[in-house]
Formats: sequence, structure tokens, C-alpha cells
Amino acid sequence: MKVFHELQPIYNKDSKVLILGSIPSVKSREENFYYAHPKNRFWMTLSRVYNEEILNTKEDKIKFLNRHNIALFDVIKSCEINSSKDSSIKNVVPNDLTPILKHSNIKAIFTTGKKTHELYQKYIFKKTNINSILLPSTSGANTPKGIEEKLFESYKIIKEYTDN
Repeated sequence: MKVFHELQPIYNKDSKVLILGSIPSVKSREENFYYAHPKNRFWMTLSRVYNEEILNTKEDKIKFLNRHNIALFDVIKSCEINSSKDSSIKNVVPNDLTPILKHSNIKAIFTTGKKTHELYQKYIFKKTNINSILLPSTSGANTPKGIEEKLFESYKIIKEYTDN
């Protein structure tokens, strides 16, 4: 199925890091917001990294990102994908990160999951010339034992860039 990215990037002039996913999941497209599936651990992990209460509303999540100088977007503008399976992605058209990079203070780019990292390197790196830092996927499909602790330990690096 051909899918088009319809979510706006979240960033402001003070954003220091950019976190990129692949393309919004079916649930995220339905909810019109990033990482909306209840089993996705993205918001839980970031809340824990910054020692804050779990974020529930879109407004709280946007305020959180702005407060911690985090920008959020995706690598893909459009592609063919089955359901929400990154492994099925083909015929990629990448997003343009130029406006975010031009109108913010991005010091680091993080990619969530191996497929996102691979897509960033293939389609976007040559335009930004900024290496991305690979973080584990927070997808609910990624459920090995102890994943919450692994995510927390991996995502703590974001604070090194936002707390300066």
C-alpha cells in the first residue's frame, strides 16, 4: 500500500537533537501523531530518560520535546509498506530535513531502529553530511526480555546533547 507522510515535524529554533523514525505506523496515522501505538515504548522511554511522568496527551508530548530541545520527524515522505512493517518498505521518497536543520540548532541526529538508520544513510546522509546515531527500535513488535532497560540505557545518550 502506498503511504504518504502527513505529520508535520516537531521542532523549534532551540532544538538540539533530531530523532527520526521511518514513517508513521498505521496507528500513528490514525491518531495523527508520532509513536501513537499503546505498545510502542518511545514516549515511556523518553519520559524515563528525563525522569518525568509518562506523557499522555499530544500537547504534553510536544511541550516535553520543546522543553528538552528535541526535534521529531521521519525519514520517509512516501513509500509502499504493508501495515506498519518496516521490513516491507520499498519505493522510498525521503523527507527533506533542510527546513529543520536551517531553523534549529541540531547537534546530533538519532535514528530509531536499523531500518530507519539504513534508510537515513541511503537517502539523506549525502544531503545533510551528519552521521546518525542508531538507537534501538521502540516498536511493540520489538519485545525481547529486558527491552525496557536496554531502551533506557541506549536512549540516555540523547541527554548528553540536550543538557548542554
